[in-house]
Amino acid sequence: MTSIDTQDTPAATPPPPPPAEITYTGEYSVNPLGEVSFRKLCTQLPAVLRRIVAMSWDMDRRAVLLLLSCQLITGLAAAVLLTATAKAMRPILGSGAVADRLHQALPALLVVAAATALTRGAGALATYAERRITPRLTTATDTALVEAVCRVEAAAYAVDGFADRQEAAEMGVMRTHVMVADAQRFLSALVRMISASAVLSVLNVLMLPLLLLAVLPAGVGAVLAARVDYEIHYANVGDRNVRGMMRWWSTTPKYGDEVRANGMTDYLLFWYRSLSERVDERTLAAAPRTLRIALVSSLVGGVFLIATWVALAWMAVTGRVALAIAATAVVAVQTTLAALSQVILNGAAVFHTSLYLSDMQAFLDDAAKKAPKRGELPMRAPVDEIRLEEATYQYPGKDKPAVDGVSLTLRRGDILAIVGVNGSGKSTLTRLITGIYLADKGRVTWNGSDLASVDPASVWACTGLVPQIFAQWPLRVRENVTLGQPRTFDDSPVWEAVDAVGMREAIEDLPHGLDTLLAREVFGGAELSGGQWQRLACSRALYRRPSLLILDEPTSQMDPRGEHQIFEEIKSISGDRITIVVTHRLENTKVADHIVVMEHGRITEQGRYDDLVHAGGTFAELLRLAQDR
Repeated sequence: MTSIDTQDTPAATPPPPPPAEITYTGEYSVNPLGEVSFRKLCTQLPAVLRRIVAMSWDMDRRAVLLLLSCQLITGLAAAVLLTATAKAMRPILGSGAVADRLHQALPALLVVAAATALTRGAGALATYAERRITPRLTTATDTALVEAVCRVEAAAYAVDGFADRQEAAEMGVMRTHVMVADAQRFLSALVRMISASAVLSVLNVLMLPLLLLAVLPAGVGAVLAARVDYEIHYANVGDRNVRGMMRWWSTTPKYGDEVRANGMTDYLLFWYRSLSERVDERTLAAAPRTLRIALVSSLVGGVFLIATWVALAWMAVTGRVALAIAATAVVAVQTTLAALSQVILNGAAVFHTSLYLSDMQAFLDDAAKKAPKRGELPMRAPVDEIRLEEATYQYPGKDKPAVDGVSLTLRRGDILAIVGVNGSGKSTLTRLITGIYLADKGRVTWNGSDLASVDPASVWACTGLVPQIFAQWPLRVRENVTLGQPRTFDDSPVWEAVDAVGMREAIEDLPHGLDTLLAREVFGGAELSGGQWQRLACSRALYRRPSLLILDEPTSQMDPRGEHQIFEEIKSISGDRITIVVTHRLENTKVADHIVVMEHGRITEQGRYDDLVHAGGTFAELLRLAQDR
């Protein structure tokens, strides 16, 4: 009997896990078109056009007036063209010498030529007007979206579906590139159709309903196809959002070393390809539905179109209409049919755009509701006291509070250190102190004023924050320090902040000093090391000279020399402000006047460094673990 040593048998390598299925529940998981009737979809079109006109009017009123005038000119020119064609057909198809007939038709033919030239000129002017409106409209909507996301309450980011609704709103911004052009073509075709239909009704009233029946199926099909496209778009929102984020993380040079050195390239490509294929599968699954819609609408429309031409031929052969009238009717039918088709196609495009605009507007409206509305009481420096009174905050969808009943008093000149294990509530506590979050229970006051009643902008004008995850802005060094808010026209305050964190030599070594663009990806840009970036982040906060200075792991990427310099600077400037340091390096808390230990959202210990070291609690345990390496 042969025994197998399982320890020598190489374990099978499991396949890489596929991307997670993204399933949402609640208000924003439901397709807003799911229960909407076809009739209601069609009745939305006038409201969409009014909305587009209103948005365009805010951008460039003269261009809107020019565009609308061009549509009226196009309609009048179409009516004149068909009327003149009818007049020209009578002598051309009449009896007599060819030269005499052409001479009699010449005035009408000249009118036809002039009407054609006028139509083309109006079309060129309409295109010019549309190109004046579109860039501004796209910029305005894009800026409005960015502003909405920047101004929304920070707590909104934690609400399920927020990021996906933002991605859907981004699609609305993208559609503004074609929105005005689609609306302009629709209105132009509508005016031409009305003009041609009026002329056709005069020639023979029976022709118009036949033409309408010929193009109506195409309109129904276009709207239904747009609805299918939107359903697929809505189903793919979550996957597209995650794919876009993963694409950025995978391709940005900042994380290239991690991707390569950890052998992540193959899996990232597999992941990206798998997610893309999942998006494609939903899109391809809808192809048979759109094909059926197109075939049925084309078949029904074709039957009525054949009936239209048969009816026209029958009336001409039986003498019910004169030959000249029949010839003009052919032109009128072709004009009306072309205009009707454009109305249908561009109307469907406008309708399609309206779906994404609705997503965008719904997001902007919701973000406006979530923007801080706390009061107008101004907060002015200096801030002498900050007090938390049984402050509690719980993230949306979580079972337990991140900060639970914390009471704390901070006074100007104090240095407070906050310590605790990961997830203990340290960063959430600082967000409550700065008013980024408002307490669900209890309250936070600055100089005796509840932050719920204070203008948040005036609060944040008094704060300087160095977060644990800080931004590496693709700006010049100067703007990375001042954040675009210089105090003077000279660079002395900038250099003071730079000197405070020991960055002068590094900045002077850059190609253009303070004018160097900190973006290696851009031509002429430069890059800093992780520790240098962290020093620069500290210089931003110091440059502001805030009444409240918060440093969350401010030296985690620095060498001992840089770390020592930062904490010496913190001590030297602490007298004029309230300073909070969040750190895992407990030795650094020696600089603090007071230390609090957070566990499960509560303060479990507090005191000075020497007291906590000998108290035998969590602080002492963490310090012992840090030293036992």
